[in-house]
Amino acid sequence: MSMYTRKQNDSIWIGLMIGATIPVIGFFMVEVIFGFMENIGIMDEVSISSGDKRQRTMALIAICFNIIPLQFLVRRRYDALIRGILIATFIYCAAWVYLFRHGLFF
Repeated sequence: MSMYTRKQNDSIWIGLMIGATIPVIGFFMVEVIFGFMENIGIMDEVSISSGDKRQRTMALIAICFNIIPLQFLVRRRYDALIRGILIATFIYCAAWVYLFRHGLFF
């Protein structure tokens, strides 16, 4: 057997699915945590002026959730999965910059 045999489930498509799903789940988790912190009084409720900043922050934190499976897969050397997650992450980052460009560059 060669040292470079393909690992089972090491696919770019699976990595894309993982990379596209984790930030969505992460966004809802962060939203629940922020709502909980508002309810117990740790954080102020969202005002109209800061609502866009909070959405931008929650989206960025959700994108960063891809770091967790990425680090796990780097140690196990699943190169195709890593590429898929990175492609999905870059797409999310480009969408984030596009959606929040009005508040980023002024």
